[in-house]
Amino acid sequence: MKICLFPGTFDPITLGHVDIITRALPLFDKIVVGVGLNAAKAPMFSPEQRLLWIKEIFKDEPKVEGAVYEGLTIKFCEEIGARFILRGIRYVSDFEYEKTIADANRTMDKDIETIFLTGEPKYTSVASTIVRDIIRNNGDASPFIPDVVFKSLHQNG
Repeated sequence: MKICLFPGTFDPITLGHVDIITRALPLFDKIVVGVGLNAAKAPMFSPEQRLLWIKEIFKDEPKVEGAVYEGLTIKFCEEIGARFILRGIRYVSDFEYEKTIADANRTMDKDIETIFLTGEPKYTSVASTIVRDIIRNNGDASPFIPDVVFKSLHQNG
């Protein structure tokens, strides 16, 4: 079984993330969307909220599941039996950064391969950092986030 981990903070999950996951579906038997807890980052949304969004967005897709993890991504891959790490690339600078991480991961475990998918051009400008800024300043983030996320922000806001 080809299991893939798509790691990230997903704070919040964006249409760019959903695009990468959806386009990766034919490549894998299972995609685990891993909400990584990063001590260096102060998230806007709780891990539970981010996981809830992932589960709701992909509720009709049995190949996708969400999980929260802490520590090295490569160790979490080993825990869940994932032999692939999925990463989305928007710009050349993303690739340079992601390749460095992929090389380190390969050094730690040569059996886990990183797969890069380039984002759809219409989602290139979509970054969680920008989306958080729009939300913080009461702007309309709806063009960048799934309906599930948008609706829950307005129920809680």
